Amino acid sequence: MKKLTVLMLASIMFFTSGAAFAEKSDKLYVGVDTAFVPFEYKGKDGKYTGFDIDLWAEIAKRIGVEYELKPMDFNGLIPGLTTDNLDVALAAIFIKSSREKKIDFSHPYFRAGLKVMVQENNKDIKSPADLKGKVVAVKLGTATVEYVETLGAKRIVKFPNIDQAYLEVVTGGADAAMHDTPNVLYYIKTVGTGKVKAVGPDVKAAQYGIAFPQGSPWRDKVNVALLEMMEDGTYAKLYRKWFDADPE
Repeated sequence: MKKLTVLMLASIMFFTSGAAFAEKSDKLYVGVDTAFVPFEYKGKDGKYTGFDIDLWAEIAKRIGVEYELKPMDFNGLIPGLTTDNLDVALAAIFIKSSREKKIDFSHPYFRAGLKVMVQENNKDIKSPADLKGKVVAVKLGTATVEYVETLGAKRIVKFPNIDQAYLEVVTGGADAAMHDTPNVLYYIKTVGTGKVKAVGPDVKAAQYGIAFPQGSPWRDKVNVALLEMMEDGTYAKLYRKWFDADPE
């Protein structure tokens, strides 16, 4: 009995010290999209950059945690969280009730809508309502897919990468593409000038949130850091850097 007690105490000491070590050396695996300018994308130096990347770097510094970026297709982010292969996902993820049944979100950190993009000489499509009977390119796994399915499109072409969807419009394979407004406008400004244009109003405006596995102990810490950044001007500084405007 005495021998068993000693073994139990030894086990408790081992697991306690192990837990302390794990907490001290904790590293978070952070899922990001492979190409979603200007939020996250690979720069000319081969390193990932963008608004989300800078935002998370500042949050991680404030909560005192090491992390490793895990670039992947957007469609793999939520499964990565639900299977505990990711600790955090940061990729302009719309906060939706259907997603909150599977994962947890931080406080909102960015407001965005959806925008239609067509070829520069297209005069038939002027708003989302005109997508009825058209071929529309979208990004797999995004909120845009569900919205476009309600518009009566002739065919919806789904791509793992939004740049592929945009290229489908440029080459005439699709009548239009639809995606998050900041990304659509950034693409037109940097790559698509003279080839494509944005049409119609923003629709389905919603908020982006940082995503976590349900019950994650990191959500509250991230929320505090995020609110501190909004209060002390750090968030506004990052916003102006990437969008050349003041946040709402």
